[in-house]
Amino acid sequence: MKNFKEIPQPNLKKIDDLQQLHDENQRLTLQNEQLQAKLSWYEEQFRLSRHRQFGSSSEKTAHPEQISVFNEAEMLADKKVDEPVMEDIQYKRRKQKGKREADLKDLPVERVEYRLANDELVCSICDGNLHEMTTEVRKELKVIPAQVTVVEHVRYTYTCRTCEVQEEHPPIITATMPNPILAKSLVSPSLLAYIMNNKYTLALPLYRQEQEFNRIGIPINRANMANWIIHGANHWLKLLYDRLHEILVSKDILHADETDLQVLNEDGRDAHKMSKMWLYATGHTDESIYLYDYRTTRAGKHAEKFLELFKGYLHTDGYSGYNAVGNVKIIGCMAHVRRKYKDALKAIKDQSTTSYAKSEEGLDYCNRLFALEAEWKELTPEERHKKRQESMKPILDDFLAWAKKLKQQALPKSSLGGAITYTLNLWPKLITILEDGRLELSNNRAERAIKPFIINRKNFLFCNTPKGAQASAIVQSIVETAKGNNLKPLDYLSYLFEKLPNININQKEELDDLLPWSDKIPTSCKNLKKE
Repeated sequence: MKNFKEIPQPNLKKIDDLQQLHDENQRLTLQNEQLQAKLSWYEEQFRLSRHRQFGSSSEKTAHPEQISVFNEAEMLADKKVDEPVMEDIQYKRRKQKGKREADLKDLPVERVEYRLANDELVCSICDGNLHEMTTEVRKELKVIPAQVTVVEHVRYTYTCRTCEVQEEHPPIITATMPNPILAKSLVSPSLLAYIMNNKYTLALPLYRQEQEFNRIGIPINRANMANWIIHGANHWLKLLYDRLHEILVSKDILHADETDLQVLNEDGRDAHKMSKMWLYATGHTDESIYLYDYRTTRAGKHAEKFLELFKGYLHTDGYSGYNAVGNVKIIGCMAHVRRKYKDALKAIKDQSTTSYAKSEEGLDYCNRLFALEAEWKELTPEERHKKRQESMKPILDDFLAWAKKLKQQALPKSSLGGAITYTLNLWPKLITILEDGRLELSNNRAERAIKPFIINRKNFLFCNTPKGAQASAIVQSIVETAKGNNLKPLDYLSYLFEKLPNININQKEELDDLLPWSDKIPTSCKNLKKE
């Protein structure tokens, strides 16, 4: 029998080694992609952090037609168009007439006249009498620094001399004198208003005010000023604050936001832990009300309690804590969505990448929505609602389809991926704007109102006690509400401190007469020129 060579058997060990190498290669490739994605994400975050620290904070973007920078040349090129003819155009800007007179018309005028003496009213040629022919007027602005005077309130008591002799109990009549803000204290309505205005309108801390008072010879201790503010806020202004709260929750459209505040001496909490200052504001179609509310945390229960009686639409920045508020529909903020795509553009280093172009597309969707809102600004709510259904809804539908498609392609850890995820998560709240023409595309109304508090916080850094923090919330509320109703905070606060101690605080009608939009507010409190 012929011997045949045995059929060679496959080298199983070699095959196992190749499979192992293949698996290892796939693992290393995947790991490399993940590390590259993570590195890109860290680079994006670094560039974004540098931009936030040193770059412009403006959210203004170019015109929508200027967004497509990569295919702009191909889109707009046209060889048939003639070359432009260069020519010099000179013009002189026309000066606006009457502006100075309009700016000065509400200021008191101090007139200083310069005349010739009687013995100089003689003609140098014929010795005849000179008469007035014309005048030359030069206007200047004169500033009078803060002046402090002592006001003595002297109340007289009267009786009858005849009855003193004939009657056992002669009548004693005392003249009426207004009640003070704080008994047995030097603080007056104007002084307390001045201190509050400096601190909450001009962001001037109490220690600087103490220095300034010392410079003009008035030794007012900052501790006294702090006590006066707490008393004036918690004892008097809170009456108006509570009434404004009643009116605010009776509306059906509100805005809300919150920011950090450090309070040093809180029971059971470390000094370094941050508390929160919440802000609630009425919509643009109602009377302007801005109320701050100090709380120890950012828990949604605080918003739920403050808005317990509110029913309607609530504009927010997307924070989930507001979901705890019952009987409301949350309105998402498109400005926050736009900010995400702006941040993605700032974070991406290579502008020729697909990620950069897609970030521009997302930003373009947002800009088109805001352009429409600006165009419809003067429309009635009913007209705006109709326009939104006709023109805004199709853009929103396209935006949603674009985001869903790109969600499958963008890296979740990238800035673009984060912007898309944020958009889709917030989407049900973003499209609620289509339901009512009074609703707004952004929550900028609340963000603008909370900014003065943030500026103040940078100056005084922290509050010492919860009582002081709540007093700050009350005063800031009255100041911002006054500004929102075109009142001068200094004069309005002074007026309130004159009136509040001398009215029946249990009568709602008397409190309503002090509200910023009341026709009982004197003209001297009104800012005839809007800020």
